[in-house]
Amino acid sequence: MDAPSAGNTFEYLIETLDDSSHKKFFNVPKLGGTKYDVLPYSIRVLLEAAVRNCDGFLMTKEQVMNILDWKTKQSNVEVPFFPARVLLQDFTGIPAMVDFAAMREAVKTLGGDPKKVHPACPTDLTVDHSLQIDFNKWPETVLKNQEVEFGRNRERLQFFKWSSRVFKNVAVIPPGTGMAHQVNLEYLSRVVFEEKNLLFPDSVVGTDSHITMVNGLGILGWGVGGIETEAVMLGLPVFLTLPEVVGCELTGSSNPFVTSIDVVLGITKHLRQVGVAGKFVEFFGSGVSQLSIVDRTTIANMCPEYGAILSFFPVDNVTLKHLEHTGFDKAKLKSMETYLKAVKLFRNDQNNSGEPEYSQVIQINLNSIVPSVSGPKRPQDRVAVTDMKNDFQACLNEKVGFKGFQIAAEKQSDTVSLHYEGSEYKLSHGSVVIAAVISCTNNCNPSVMLAAGLLAKKAVEAGLHVKPYIRTSLSPGSGMVTHYLSSSGVLPYLSKLGFEVVGYGCSTCVGNTAPLSEAVLNAVKQGDLVTCGVLSGNKNFEGRLCDCVRANYLASPPLVVAYAIAGTVNIDFQTEPLGTDSTGKNIYLHDIWPSREEVHQIEEELVILSMFKALKEKIEMGNKRWNSLEAPDSVLFPWDLKSTYIRCPSFFDKLTKEPVAPQPIENAHVLLYLGDSVTTDHISPAGSIARSSAAAKYLTNRGLTPREFNSYGARRGNDAVMTRGTFANIKLFNKFIGKPAPKTIHFPSGQTLDVFEAAELYQKEGIPLIILAGKKYGSGNSRDWAAKGPYLLGVKAVLAESYEKIHKDHLIGIGIAPLQFLPGENADSLGLSGRETFSLKFPEELSPGITLNMKTSTGKVFSVIASFENDVEITLYKHGGLLNFVARKFS
Repeated sequence: MDAPSAGNTFEYLIETLDDSSHKKFFNVPKLGGTKYDVLPYSIRVLLEAAVRNCDGFLMTKEQVMNILDWKTKQSNVEVPFFPARVLLQDFTGIPAMVDFAAMREAVKTLGGDPKKVHPACPTDLTVDHSLQIDFNKWPETVLKNQEVEFGRNRERLQFFKWSSRVFKNVAVIPPGTGMAHQVNLEYLSRVVFEEKNLLFPDSVVGTDSHITMVNGLGILGWGVGGIETEAVMLGLPVFLTLPEVVGCELTGSSNPFVTSIDVVLGITKHLRQVGVAGKFVEFFGSGVSQLSIVDRTTIANMCPEYGAILSFFPVDNVTLKHLEHTGFDKAKLKSMETYLKAVKLFRNDQNNSGEPEYSQVIQINLNSIVPSVSGPKRPQDRVAVTDMKNDFQACLNEKVGFKGFQIAAEKQSDTVSLHYEGSEYKLSHGSVVIAAVISCTNNCNPSVMLAAGLLAKKAVEAGLHVKPYIRTSLSPGSGMVTHYLSSSGVLPYLSKLGFEVVGYGCSTCVGNTAPLSEAVLNAVKQGDLVTCGVLSGNKNFEGRLCDCVRANYLASPPLVVAYAIAGTVNIDFQTEPLGTDSTGKNIYLHDIWPSREEVHQIEEELVILSMFKALKEKIEMGNKRWNSLEAPDSVLFPWDLKSTYIRCPSFFDKLTKEPVAPQPIENAHVLLYLGDSVTTDHISPAGSIARSSAAAKYLTNRGLTPREFNSYGARRGNDAVMTRGTFANIKLFNKFIGKPAPKTIHFPSGQTLDVFEAAELYQKEGIPLIILAGKKYGSGNSRDWAAKGPYLLGVKAVLAESYEKIHKDHLIGIGIAPLQFLPGENADSLGLSGRETFSLKFPEELSPGITLNMKTSTGKVFSVIASFENDVEITLYKHGGLLNFVARKFS
């Protein structure tokens, strides 16, 4: 926003900073007095934004006072929040920008001026998620992968460049730079924003769940998905329930064998057990000062995995020291410190007597955390490394589920011969076939990356190696990581073990790994083996890495290297060797594990100003391919009807100037009958496009070969592909089918079809659709196509036991009614088979949490909750979703 005008309710709070800069700021502590002094730091940031944006319309004085009265109003009121900026990454950013381009078309159709359609909020878009691994030999790897990436994604890149030229307030970070959340941390973050001589706290929302990483730097930020992000880009606030804030007191210090990733997973498990879903978490205590900024950001980055909205580390001396080391302008740094202390947003780690009051306080002793991994199917299932072998063997015995594979006892010792590159190997249950040191949570932390490199160096020097059939890769979050791995001399040793730098962006973690060799695939299928992937990311949902890899474990980078050397997860590192040296001596993990002192010394010497300076120069200069890329500059985007990447979506096809009242749902069939914990990966996959899928048929009919399919994530700008990809995950378990498969039953004909084909038939017959689901529907990454796809399939409502909040917001934002069973009820308890038809009428006046009557064709009537949380959500739903609402706004 601009500096406040005379219309700002709290203009009288504007003061001049007491230093040489003479910057202006809102002295919010004056408004709150003692109430302000006990507010959690994260709530103080919300309050400052509310005061600064109080115009009596989008932000009212009453809403400001509600935030100030947080202690009594938490969890009871909705408040708007205006973030300082927006961050997009290309997978979820392209549909947002395509929607903006389509809005221009819609505004013109309704007689408005399409030139008025611009983001009102500063927006950065990083092109990072399109990286797909085709080559894995360093140093030509990065150049080759970038060359292929530019060829494969040329249409998308041209569209991004058009967007940066035509839309005000849009800046594109070119491909080959780094991950969205890491570039956000290293380059885009301000900590304190300045506009028109006015200082205010930096804050950000965007289309990536890992936006939360910046909370480790004292910047309030979280992921909200594409639909809500578009609203912020248009100058509207994000609405959230005034959250409870859990104070997490860290005490003690971790032992030398524990990495920051172990700390992350330990805190993740603890917070999951406590229950912090939908809450803010704020860290304090003596243990916080022992954590570096990279440790803090790594912890903050995992908060979506324990359900918190964000995990906040207030700015302190450690923060300032980090900014100084990264080359932050000293004058700005001084003004920043003065400002933050003036508005009491600076945490004094020497004085614990003035800690804020929290909704709840929990304590975590860092001494209690042990090295661990998470898996085999969910990030919250943490396993101590010392228990890994026993846990994996237990998983083989357990019935199929989150912790089980149900392998018959007599088959658990089976081995299959593998002939690969002229040698013979043995594969068995637990064999590692994918080992990926990737970005996401871990590569932002130099200590764990350097630990992996030092471990690799000691392993190579001891004569250890990684079997060649294991698909290894190293995908750093930015060139800075490669810089210090190379400068420290460990990169060649990682390379010798097969961990070649493949590029900078999301790869294995989002299903973009290169396929395993046919020999490995055949061996796995022959023995029906439970083979494993080990990765240093933060998502390991079943089928995410590769169809044939059934067990996936999250581990710190050095443990990824260790398990790759071992070749199996079915090992006890304490008693079993990784291998032998040239003399036949057994080499154990403790023989090659680097000490904390070794890692710390190299980190201090290499994580210095030059790395951040190099990144800044790289971003500002771009690269030759990006700089030479041609793109149009017309007001309206020139849609290419032959394009299979960029297509004008059909969301606005039925747009009218005035909203239409919500239509009743009459005689709707159930498209899918789903269970608990259905993730956005199940609903809208981001990985490769299966050759037998509906999306593949569409692309094949347009002359593309399977090699040219690319991924769902890369084609999110094409609604035809994404609609066909909706519910196309091979691990989708539809109770109508009784086994994992992207299939359903078209009840009028009795046919078993792909989900898209069945939905297409229903739409031709004019039959509305609903989805039945269990608990935590839509968990996992925020993904707007997980709502857009079902909408375009003809889904009018989802009826679930509970929702992931972000996904529920997306359903409302696209125009799908989020219905909820009454507490204690579900489809089974109500005797629903899913084969009935369902009818529901909406009253003229909807209200938050209203109870409605659902009727079935069998004569059953039961109550459901319309899960709207506020009047704004109801308004959006009445408009047919956010996109229609904002298009009407411009018209």
